[in-house]
This record gives sequence, C-alpha cells and structure tokens, in this order.
Amino acid sequence: MGTSILDELSGITQRVEQDFRDERRLLTFREYLELFASNPVRYSRDACRYLRDMFAYYGRTELVRPWGEESRFKLFDLPFLDPAEAAAEALVGQEQVQHEVHRALENFGREGRPTRLVLLHGPNGSAKSTIAQCIMRALEHYSAEEEGALYRFHWVFPNQTRLRGSIGFGGRRPSQRPDDASYAHLPLEEMDARLHIEVRDHPLFLLPLEARTKLLTRLYAEAGAQEAPPDWVLRGSLSHKSRQVYDSLLASYDGALDEVLRHVQVERYFISRRYRVGAVTVGPELSVDAGERQLTADRNPAALPAALQSLTLFEAYGELIDAMGGVIEFSDLLKRPLDAFKYLQITAETGEVQLRSQTIQVNCVLLGSANEVHLGAFREHVEYESFRGRLELVRAPYLLSYFDEKKIYDAQIAPQARRHVAPHATELAAMFAVLTRMRRPNPERYDGQLKELVTNLTAIEKMDLYATGAPPSHLDDDDAKVLRAAIPRIYHESDAYPIFEGSVGASPREMRGVLLDAAQSPRHDCLSPLAVLLEIDKLCERAGEYSFLQEERLPGGYHDHVLFRRTLRERLLEALEDELRIASGLVDEARYAALFSRYVTHVSFWVKREKLRNPMTGQYEDPDERLMGEVEALLRGNENPQELRNSLINSIAAWAIDHPDEPIDHSRIFASQLKRLREAVFAERRLPIAKLCRDVMILLREEGSGLDDARRTAATRVLEELKRRFGYEDSSAGDAAAVLVSERFADLLR
Repeated sequence: MGTSILDELSGITQRVEQDFRDERRLLTFREYLELFASNPVRYSRDACRYLRDMFAYYGRTELVRPWGEESRFKLFDLPFLDPAEAAAEALVGQEQVQHEVHRALENFGREGRPTRLVLLHGPNGSAKSTIAQCIMRALEHYSAEEEGALYRFHWVFPNQTRLRGSIGFGGRRPSQRPDDASYAHLPLEEMDARLHIEVRDHPLFLLPLEARTKLLTRLYAEAGAQEAPPDWVLRGSLSHKSRQVYDSLLASYDGALDEVLRHVQVERYFISRRYRVGAVTVGPELSVDAGERQLTADRNPAALPAALQSLTLFEAYGELIDAMGGVIEFSDLLKRPLDAFKYLQITAETGEVQLRSQTIQVNCVLLGSANEVHLGAFREHVEYESFRGRLELVRAPYLLSYFDEKKIYDAQIAPQARRHVAPHATELAAMFAVLTRMRRPNPERYDGQLKELVTNLTAIEKMDLYATGAPPSHLDDDDAKVLRAAIPRIYHESDAYPIFEGSVGASPREMRGVLLDAAQSPRHDCLSPLAVLLEIDKLCERAGEYSFLQEERLPGGYHDHVLFRRTLRERLLEALEDELRIASGLVDEARYAALFSRYVTHVSFWVKREKLRNPMTGQYEDPDERLMGEVEALLRGNENPQELRNSLINSIAAWAIDHPDEPIDHSRIFASQLKRLREAVFAERRLPIAKLCRDVMILLREEGSGLDDARRTAATRVLEELKRRFGYEDSSAGDAAAVLVSERFADLLR
C-alpha cells in the first residue's frame, strides 16, 4: 500500500514538473523575446484588449427574443465550469448589458487604453455584481489557456559563490559568456535575492523606448496586425522600483544592457480572484486603493546586492495595484464619499495614479456598480459634470421576461429549498416579480391603430408579450400583427426615461425570501405554488417596506398587486387542470392536433377553390364542409366561417414570410386555436375528469380508502403520468388534486 502511494506521488510530481515546463512558466529575457516575436499582438495586449479578446475567445450565440435579435457572449454562461456550478453562478439574460460592456472595451482598444470607468447602474439585485464576477471567472480560466498567457518579470541576483567572488556589479567581465547564461533559471540556493515587481511591468519596458517602438512596428507589420500596439506597451515605462534597479545595474555594468538583462526572470502569471491577481473587488468601505511603503522597512537589506543597498526602494500596494493586467470592480462605488474616489477621475483621464514618491501607470479596466438611488443623488452633485466624461454608464435593469426570471430561481434558489420543488412554484414567483416591473406604455408616443392597441394593453398582456411574443388572444389577425411588429418599440420605449422599465419592482432577492419561506410551509411537504402565493400575499401586506408596492395603480392593471395575485391564482388553477386533463388519457392529444391539421388542410383547398385527394378512395373531392363546421363550432362559435378561414390562411402566409427557412408549424402558428380546441374537447368530459381528480386526492391523502380496484388503477395511472410528464411527486400531486377539487370541481362533485 505504501509503495503504491509513493508511486502515485512520484507520478504527480512528474506531471506537475512537465506542466510547469509546457506552460513556459519561467523564461529568460531572450526566451521571452523569441516567444513575443512569434505572436506580438497576443503578447503586447493591455488590459482592455485582453478583456476584449477574452470575450471573443469564448464566442457568442445569437438569440431571437420577442423584442428582437440579441447576441449573448458565452463567457457569461461560464462554460468552463462544472454544469451544476455554472448554472448557479452564470448570468441569466442581460444581453444588452453584455453588449454595452463589450462595446466599451472595443472603444478602449481603438483609443489605445481604458479612458473611462464603466459604471453599471440599476436597481438592487439586477445582476451588476454577477456580471463583474462572470468576467473575473472567465479571466481566471482564460489566463490559464495558451491564448491568454500573461507575463511579467522580476529581478534575480545570484550569490557570490555563483559569480566566484564578484557580485555582478563591477563592469563587464572579460570572459565571454554564452548567450543563454541568464540568472533566470538559477536554483534557489544560488540566489541571494529575487526582487518582486508588483505592478506587473511588461518585459519590453526593459528595452529603450526608441528601440522598442521600432521593434513593435516591425513585428506588427510582419504579423499583418490590423491595429497599432496599445499605448501601454508602446509608450509605457518601468515602474519606479524597476527603474532604480535598472539604472543601478546599467551603471555597474558600464552600460552593458545584455548584462542587465541577465538579471531578468520573466514569469508567466495567472489571474486569480482569491489571491487578488488581476481580479479585485473593492467594497464601499472607506479604504485606500493604492499606496506605497519602503521596501527595506520590513526586509533585510543585506539580501540585496551592495549596489542596491544604498537605494531607498518603495513598493506599491493596494487593490488598484493588485488588479494590474486585469479588472478592478468598485462595488457600490457611489456609497463612498466623493473624496474617496475622486482620484479615479484623473486616473481614467491620464491612465496614471499619483503616489507620494512615484506615479503608477494603470493597466486595468475600471468597472463599477451603483444603484439608481445613489446615481440619482450623484447627478445632483456639483461635481457630477466633471465626472460624467470619465464614466461609461451602462444600464442594468431587472429582467422583463418571466422565462428568464424563472431560470434564476430554478438555478440559484430552488436548490436551497432542500425539498421537492413543485411544478409552477418558481414560475408564479417569476411572474409576480415581472408584473411589478411593468410600466404602462405612453400612448402619445404611438400613432393610429397602434396607439389604440397600446392604450388598451394591460400589464398581464404586456408580460405575456415580452415572454412569448404572443399578442392577446382577443385581437383579430390584423391587430395582432401590428402589435407583434411593435414589440421592439414598446420594449425600448422607456430607455430614455429616468425611471425606465425594469428600474422599479420586486428584486430576485425579495423573491428569494418568498420562495425560501414557502419551502418551510407546515401545510405542504414540498415547495408548493400554493405556499408561494400565500407568501406573496404576506409580502404585499408589508407594502410600507417596499417602494414597488407603493406605486399608484394605473389603468390596465399596472401596479395593481391585488389583480396580479388573483390572476396568478387563476393561471395556476388553469395549468393544474390542463395537466390533469392531459394525464387522464381521456382524449389523446395527438387526436385533436391531427384533427386541427386536417381542418387547416381542408380550409387551404377551400380558399383556393380546389379539390383535394381523399387518401382512402384516391378520388379528388371538395373540402369537407362537415369537418370544417365541427371544428369551427369548437373554435369560434357563431363567427363568420369565411372570415375565420381566410384569417387562418393569412396567418400561415405571414409565418412563411417571417420564417422563410422553417417548415410550417401549426403548434406555433395556431397555439391559441389549439388551446381552445383542446378546452372544447375536454369540456365535454369535465365530469369524469373531476371524478378522476377526486380519486387521485383520495389515493394520496386517504391512502385510497373507499376506492374499488378500477378506480384505484385509474387514479394510479393518472398519478404516474403526472410524475412522468410534468415532474410531480406524491406531495405536489396531492396538493394539486386537492385545490382542484375544492376550487374547480366542487360543483360537479356534489
């Protein structure tokens, strides 16, 4: 056993050593220069171009939303993490915010350096911190990839034994040394000191500015680069400490630069949030973001060569220094007093931060967050105008699609319930949250037919419009088409408003409390949607604590939380009944879908006044008026059949125009008609469905007491179908059956 463990340890050490070499973790200056020449664009990036390229490295995907097409950057899905961990930490939605951050990085790349602080602003809980954390997680992974390799350098000084009596500061030695005789790879016992350069100077800063400029120009031209080198590399200079060491070495070696470069150890480094390397978050507490201290104050000066012991060396420290090469996030920036971050104005403008004895070049992207309340107060401050030009304001609103909102709850909150999550539980919470965020459209911004449609659009209908793109079912085809085409305009209507849609409403943090409290309900053995509705009621009873519950109710049900709760309960009961109908098996779903498909086929030939082939007889016959009449009676009752048929054909034509490369999909084109057809078919069987529901309740709540074998078998079959198709368990199915019996089927079962 012991031998096996030692063999395993030996294998591990060999793999680590091999990885260390393969990753090129330590290089001499000459080795690094050869690496740099192989890909000058990659190895000369400043922080903003590095982040920009990281966005491109993970790629993007195109999404079709009801309000238009959007690009989503895949890094915000954290594809490099374990799927379970990624689901809990990834950013949901917010594609527009991603685009704005990327646009800012692109602009910084064109300008040559970051020139503004990117300030994400929005209500509390709108994922501003999540955006920053996803960027930092991606930076960590990207820096470990070959495409994201980062390098800095340190100074190394061999001991006297290595130099045979010389400490390397007495002019050029007469004997010629081999080109690769650098001190970078010396073993630890042959070093007297290794001077760490905390600001992560680029190794090319060791070359004179004129020579560096010529080298970069030539290498970029040979590489066919489409943009000039960033200012940081092209015009940057050594930090104060490195400059002192460089000048002392150069003087000691009589100007022999090659001797100076022998003391350079180029090191690959990796971005790390935990160790504050290139990824730093600064809280709103009062603290200094950068400072300096004397190097010899807490280190033994005797460890440094004699030529350096007479120097007063200072090292920089602080969050801004730790973030060099990456990104620094100022969380809740505007909670700080103005004097605590006023220096950022000059830092963004000049790319430098002034310390007591030195000026530090800032090579990191400045990212901040603020809520709308603090930003509004800041806009009233006399200093705001002087800051505005150095801020890149990016709005981060609440999500407006309850599908997206539900994803947050399913991934981040439901697992914390530690019990079965019933169907519809998180969906109801998401719907309520989104409804509280809806703003009533301003009819004066629209004309003609659209003005009337927008005036009559309710909060519930607007929520559905954003989620599914489906106009209200009561609209005729012409109105529905007009409203559907106007979704992008309605969605972006309030972008220029101070109180924009998504700036006010229930936050995911408040809904987290609702869901976790519902999971502890003594009435239910699961996270039940009924418990969620009860907790939403309790939340609304505390209206004085939440601004979104104090909004004035407007026509169309906007800000009407009583209406919201009543509607959600009705929707829940409809969904539960619909699932029970399907699970009952009394009518095969495929049958009415096939019936409707046959109806559409006959209508198509009827409109064109053509005959169609009877598949049974092979004869060409007129469209079946009896079939069409039966379906139309279920769909529209007394509506003019000719108008209904022409409307259906127009819907198909409109679909074909909007989706030229997709097959005709009746389930999407005629979703509302199929729903009505299904409800009509099931309405004739409502009593047997009600009895089945009662039997399911008895089976689960009373252990089947009083059920004969046939009823028990039928109830068990329905229960298994509810579990298989919709994700129920005994507890949630029992809750669903009980509420349907008491609130939907009570009259039938008397």
